[in-house]
Amino acid sequence: MLIQTSSDVLLSIADDLLSKGDVVQASEKYYKAAEEAIKLLTVNLGLKDILNIAKESGWDLATLHKAVVEICKKLNNEDIFEYWESAIVLLTVENLSLDVVKDEAENVRKLVKISDEIANRELDKRS
Repeated sequence: MLIQTSSDVLLSIADDLLSKGDVVQASEKYYKAAEEAIKLLTVNLGLKDILNIAKESGWDLATLHKAVVEICKKLNNEDIFEYWESAIVLLTVENLSLDVVKDEAENVRKLVKISDEIANRELDKRS
């Protein structure tokens, strides 16, 4: 069974915004898609220490960064850090060109794909 995650919905919205030339709003949605993917990975990978921190202080950038570090370790995949960096660029750098947003969005898409694959695998285990 394949599920559509909030990250998938946000990617679709971001793609639509980008196709209309709204680079700022698209960048924000791409970032949010990455953020939701990190949260979902944290839950599905059972990163209890991170979940406890998030419960106490919320999902601020520091907590998300800690989650990314732990996810990279757990999955033995350093590329995830690069994908997250792309999301941070989309969030923090002003006046990005359409081409730069498209390039960074591809890394966000890769992050969401990893998150979706793990979420679907976990769902299959429960079925």
